[in-house]
Amino acid sequence: MEPVGMEMNNSQQHSSDPLPFARSYQLEALEKAIKQNTIAYLETGSGKTLIAIMLLRRYAYLIRKPSPFNAVFLVPQVVLVEQQADAVEMHTDLNVGKYWGDMEVDFWDDAKWKQEIDKYEVLVMTPQILLNGLRHGFFKINMIKVLIIDECHHARGKHPYASIMTEFYHRQLEAGVSDLPRIFGMTASPINTKGANSADSYWQKIHELETIMNSKVYTCVSESVLAQFVPFSTPKFKFYQDMEIPYVLYARLVQELNVLKVKHECSLDNLDLEASAAESTRRKISKIHSALIHCLDELGVWLALKIQIGPSLMMLKPVWMMGFLPQKFYALLNLFLNTGNTVFTKWVLRDIRCIIFVERIITAVVLQSLFSELLPKYGNWKTKYIAGNNSGLQNQTRKKQNEIVEEFRKGMVNIIVATSILEEGLDVQACNLIIRFDPSPTVCSFIQSRGRARMQNSDYLLMVKSGDFSTHSRLKNYLTSGDVMRKESLCHASDPCSPLSNDLCDEEFYHVASTGAFMTLSSSVGLIYFYCSRLPADGYFKPTLRCIIDKQMGVCTLHLPKSSPIRTVCVKGNFKSLKQKACFEACKQLHQIGALTDNLVPDIVVEENDVEEIGKESYNDDQPIFFPPELVNQDSQESMTKYYCYLMELKQNFGYEFPVQNIILLVRSQLEMEAKSVGIELEVDRGTLTVNLKYIGLIRLSSDQVILCRRFQIALFRVLMDHKAEKLTELSDLTSGNNSEIDYLLLPSNYMGQNPVIDWLSISSILFSYEKVWKNHVNCNAGMIQTKSGLVCTCMIKNSLVSTHNGRTYIIDGLLNNINANSLLTLSDGGVMTYKEYYEQRHGIHLCFSRVSFLAGRHIFPVQNHIQRCKKQKEKESSNAFVELPPELCDVIMSPISISTFYSFTFLPSIMHRLESLLLATILKKMLLDHCVHNVAIPTMKVLEAITTKKCLESFHLESLETLGDSFLKYAVCQQLFKKHQNHHEGLLSIRKDKMISNTTLCMLGCDKKLPGFICDEPFDPKGWMVPGYNCGRHTLNEEKLNTRKIYVSGRRKLKSKKVADVVEALIGAYLSTGGEVAALLFMNWIGITIDFRNIPYERHFEVQAEKIVNVQHLESLLNYSFQDPSLLVEALTHGSYMLAEIPGCYQRLEFLGDSVLDYLITRHLYNKYPGISPGLLTDLRSASVNNNCYALSAVKAGLHKHILQSSQKLYKHIKETVESFQELSLDCTFGWESEKSFPKVLGDVMESLAGAIFVDSGYNKETVFRSIRPLLEPLITLETMTVHPVKELNELCQKKHYERRKPIVSHGNGVSSVTIEVEANGEVLKHTSTACDKKMAKKLASKEILKSLKLANFC
Repeated sequence: MEPVGMEMNNSQQHSSDPLPFARSYQLEALEKAIKQNTIAYLETGSGKTLIAIMLLRRYAYLIRKPSPFNAVFLVPQVVLVEQQADAVEMHTDLNVGKYWGDMEVDFWDDAKWKQEIDKYEVLVMTPQILLNGLRHGFFKINMIKVLIIDECHHARGKHPYASIMTEFYHRQLEAGVSDLPRIFGMTASPINTKGANSADSYWQKIHELETIMNSKVYTCVSESVLAQFVPFSTPKFKFYQDMEIPYVLYARLVQELNVLKVKHECSLDNLDLEASAAESTRRKISKIHSALIHCLDELGVWLALKIQIGPSLMMLKPVWMMGFLPQKFYALLNLFLNTGNTVFTKWVLRDIRCIIFVERIITAVVLQSLFSELLPKYGNWKTKYIAGNNSGLQNQTRKKQNEIVEEFRKGMVNIIVATSILEEGLDVQACNLIIRFDPSPTVCSFIQSRGRARMQNSDYLLMVKSGDFSTHSRLKNYLTSGDVMRKESLCHASDPCSPLSNDLCDEEFYHVASTGAFMTLSSSVGLIYFYCSRLPADGYFKPTLRCIIDKQMGVCTLHLPKSSPIRTVCVKGNFKSLKQKACFEACKQLHQIGALTDNLVPDIVVEENDVEEIGKESYNDDQPIFFPPELVNQDSQESMTKYYCYLMELKQNFGYEFPVQNIILLVRSQLEMEAKSVGIELEVDRGTLTVNLKYIGLIRLSSDQVILCRRFQIALFRVLMDHKAEKLTELSDLTSGNNSEIDYLLLPSNYMGQNPVIDWLSISSILFSYEKVWKNHVNCNAGMIQTKSGLVCTCMIKNSLVSTHNGRTYIIDGLLNNINANSLLTLSDGGVMTYKEYYEQRHGIHLCFSRVSFLAGRHIFPVQNHIQRCKKQKEKESSNAFVELPPELCDVIMSPISISTFYSFTFLPSIMHRLESLLLATILKKMLLDHCVHNVAIPTMKVLEAITTKKCLESFHLESLETLGDSFLKYAVCQQLFKKHQNHHEGLLSIRKDKMISNTTLCMLGCDKKLPGFICDEPFDPKGWMVPGYNCGRHTLNEEKLNTRKIYVSGRRKLKSKKVADVVEALIGAYLSTGGEVAALLFMNWIGITIDFRNIPYERHFEVQAEKIVNVQHLESLLNYSFQDPSLLVEALTHGSYMLAEIPGCYQRLEFLGDSVLDYLITRHLYNKYPGISPGLLTDLRSASVNNNCYALSAVKAGLHKHILQSSQKLYKHIKETVESFQELSLDCTFGWESEKSFPKVLGDVMESLAGAIFVDSGYNKETVFRSIRPLLEPLITLETMTVHPVKELNELCQKKHYERRKPIVSHGNGVSSVTIEVEANGEVLKHTSTACDKKMAKKLASKEILKSLKLANFC
């Protein structure tokens, strides 16, 4: 394989015509390929890829989208995917997709592949990907129009190239299918073996390739045709004398290596390792021993030593090396050190570009080290090596390999020591010397490595040991093989392709008609192992199958992992294919019960892809803010407007000089209130204010009265908001046609007898005029007083709103009879002057009425957020609350109106905000009732709590309900999945659970019901409150439909998807806490989560004699429960590592169920036990009570660890360590956070699986479970015994004290994790690193130590 190395005019239009720079033989090959399936047998560098590209251009009209067809370009190595894809993209306008294993394509499903096939026209991939895709039915062979196979000489035996052709192409061909892909193969040698003894033998091998590819070989008549375009290197032999290592030294070193191997193998017996781990380690020791022996045999003592101590070893004299460095290496060195060598005479030394091919990676590494040490001293040459990227010696990435090749092209690297990766891998065109340090193993390897020398007059040097006639003869045959293969191919060019022999295509197969998925005996082995690898595992076992073959009986028994729905498969047959037949039968059975899908992939793969796709669902965080329709303007042409009246009774629960006044709310639509009255409590800095809202009847107002009321409330609120009277002049323009969208009235109230009535006197204060006052008070005895705009009766100036010379407004409480312009004023600096002097000096105002008493003016009350959570501490009234005002500087705006009215109105924005929220909560509640046939009673306040986030800073928020709802949702879904899918293993159940209750799913469901618009997610800002009746242009309402209901959108805001999901869970919790499980299930059904709690019979296939396996009597006594089916007890105690066939399953399914049951029971218990607890504390209590360490310690305390059925040495060791740790803890404590070690998850799992077993056995009675399991968990965590998790405690402390908590530094190695926590507090940096078996524990321990340091330094 080689990429296209020719320049192309960028202005050229892509078409189906051949490229203008194509050579004659390329055009000839293209013509053949268009007519029939063809294998292009041409030398490396001859431009085979260009032929393939021209073929793609010719077929482009068939594959261009939206065509359902594609072209597939197969390459044998991952490194070639991008190289060939880039070439196709350069010379065509086709869309090219690239695929290799690291993209995790093994886990793609049909939907994902369909997206790729619909998007791209040419798919470049490694062959195993296409083979898997065909076998799973993701690809159809007849949907591929062109199939290009690079390095097609690999198409033999069980190679994926061969399997693609035999399993799919030839089967379709034999079935008479005509629309099969055009096959185009490319190779530098159609033979991939050590060669042949005769021309007939060569033809036989070429014929085999033609048959399996169903293609005819095309090649040039002779090498001379290609030589016009492609440089050929000159082959030369370099013979060297072999000198063995001194035998005594060699024998001693081998003996010591053998002793070392035995020593390490024996040490395994003293280690507490499982059998599989011990065997794996033993194989590694043997592999290392073999590598060292190879180093000694092939590399010599000196180079073997370099491997051990590294490349820093000092150069030894060549004479001394003679006995310790093999002559082969010395001969190679001599080629470069002896610059008079004829190999180098034609090249300027600095222009050397040499590739040395070796067989093993270790040899490449050592040679590079040797050359890097020696050659710079002689020729200033730089050497690097390229080997497979999975080398255990040094991991070399593909990026690194490409960088080395680029340096080689530019002359920055002169010599590359390479394995076969450069034979048919990276493109290297700058090479002028090839040295075969190790002989080519095959004809193909010989031809391909020779072809790497691309420059004119390049050399191909073959190193052969003197006297090795066999190798010499083989290499000479290789030299002539090209002509022989070319001749034989041309001789048989007109022969038709032979049909495939029966033994290659008659393998037993299984076909799924609906998808086209296909399985053979041989492919079933990989499939069953893949299925097992996707079953649930933990740190103590990996699910795998066991195969037991009885040779005498000809029987194979396959034991699948306990989590598989099929546990045992037994077949009879031919010994050679027994295992394949058993795997084949197992896969068939798994497909028939649905464990393998119709695409013959594990069901969990499809489910995981579904979850991934759900996670990719786009969410628009720009969400509406709803506004209740009851408070929106209702157009009416009636002369008398009807209003519904609601009395707001305000009750001060604190002492203050100004009493509050009741308020009447007038709305055009009756409020949907669940009770006759609604109570609201406000937070005031002096205490609390209680508001009771109740309906008091209907009232009709004339248009003039409506206008008057609107003017009054707008004026009052504008003054309260702005503390100025500038905009009040606009109010005189109000007409009866209200153009504001927010339409309700808030009016002061007084009493007529026992009945509340509107305080029209205060409302009429907006009509104040000097002219009317003068006329109405001519005969008043109170006397007149001069103001800025004229005389006013003294009785009217009291309880009025005035505006002063500086535009500020004040409420007048009365006259200050002892203060006038001549009175002394004490300044802030201690100085004294008269008020008259003060106004003249500070404001340039001359006071004319020196003896007129000043007015007692009070600053306007601030409008605050009174529903926000705050500290209840009594604040002293500011000493500057009252000011002395000269009447002549005051202009009366409203009168008469009391300070109490102003004070009462400051609470109304908060009251109305709460009322708006309650009305929205009511609408949300009614939406469910519209859908539900049952009457679900739930307090509106509970719904409001569920839709209010912590960010609102109110006295309640959704966290407690979310915690409760989350646990019930998990419990309900897990129970349904467990009952409904009785053949599903725990992994599949967990995936399905996550799919149903993930945040993404819950958010989508919430958005479908338009929940985001109801959510309260911002603290109330009185400044942004919409004043009813006042159209300032800031607020526009848009109508929106909620099924049959109408609602309005007042604005938009950013809302995170998780908050929508949290609200869904909180609403489940709200319905659960007030209406029970039935109400919660009804809400879940409305939101889109359908749960059916019907008691589905649990069909158990678990036939064991429990009494013979576990101590049933003791365990029942411990659990205080008698099992109707004791086999549940066995299942609950069986770990997946326990492979004895007598127990057909393990605890994973019961643990899945029991986990949700215990979580719900404990959460419900805590919620009911602490009804008034703050939401955050409930979450902490739940986290402290429901965790693995807590359960694990309870299991150890009860002695349950003694009854677990398992066969993992590692687990046994960890349980033993846990028991020892338990002895160090308080026996009264089951709270796991006190421990400084992580306990095996298996111990916690067993507690959960036992809960699941009791739940199933008792007919799904959760109360029975709690009665049984609770004593084992005692003492349960309480508020008094709870300790905050160190990580959370540190986070909260840093937030509170504003300490800088830097990002933790995490590292992993040798099976442990280290976490470094760093905090900067008061200028001092505190840092600690902790190491533990997992990251969570290490982070906890480090946080714990930082907290200790902070406390010691008094920084807490």
